[in-house]
Amino acid sequence: MFVINEPQNLQILYESLEKSIPESYKVYGAIFHIKNKNPFNLEVLVDAWPDYQIVITRPKKEEMKDDLDHYTNTYHIFTKAFDNLEEVLASPQVINWEQAFQIQGCQENLGEAIKRVSASKSVQVDYTKTTLFTFDISEKLKTSSDGNVNLELTKMFNMDEASKKGDFSSIFLDASHAGLVNENWDFGKNERSLKYVEHCLQHFPGFGLQGPEGVPISWVVMEQSCEIRMGNTVPKYRRQRNMAQIGYHGLEYLIQKKMPFYFHVADSREDYIQALRSFGFKFLPCGWHQWNCTPKKYC
Repeated sequence: MFVINEPQNLQILYESLEKSIPESYKVYGAIFHIKNKNPFNLEVLVDAWPDYQIVITRPKKEEMKDDLDHYTNTYHIFTKAFDNLEEVLASPQVINWEQAFQIQGCQENLGEAIKRVSASKSVQVDYTKTTLFTFDISEKLKTSSDGNVNLELTKMFNMDEASKKGDFSSIFLDASHAGLVNENWDFGKNERSLKYVEHCLQHFPGFGLQGPEGVPISWVVMEQSCEIRMGNTVPKYRRQRNMAQIGYHGLEYLIQKKMPFYFHVADSREDYIQALRSFGFKFLPCGWHQWNCTPKKYC
């Protein structure tokens, strides 16, 4: 595996990976941000060029200074063939198995190689699988009479009615909201996750809905691979269609900025999954997968 960093080659790779969406979403989204100022200081590795089979994005070595910070120490992986994956993952030049880290991808079969290598390295693996969704505005516009994006979003989220709630206003989150987001994030609630959330809010869009008390009551945040995560609505305001207003605000912004996006929902949240389907979000059968890897010396 070797690093590619020439802008022309990154663009070629980005366009190539688009053909493998949704399985390539994690590396595709990460490369989008790498091409645009690279705020998380990531790098891209391939096994060959231009006829690659494996693509990995990871932070540069100087970013992975904390051996217990699996939020920063995150690898995104996509492969066209699984034959050589185990050998690639086992290489200390590709993954630092001496520290805690996580691997994210949209291919369940990545897990077979990850588990075998982890066992050989005395590393504990905690696996999470969730349901993956995205939204394809081009599909909506195919059936639109005038091709108006905003009109289609208004219809989709029924904003004529939802936007009448005068005490609620759409806002962009900033780093000052990191504590609130972190305290309510199922994958967070610790000091390292707080640092990570703050970093995301400093560089990527966070969409919120401000309630009558003047504080956010519902929100989502984009992270370093263009995934929309950390979504939450405070209990008092749940089941009141507040996420619909965030969805309208967020999609309008992301489509205008031509930013890829996708998100996952826990398989147990059937109510959310049904709501997303009803709004027209696209279910992606490949799923969202995360392997949280911790050397046994830290367990």
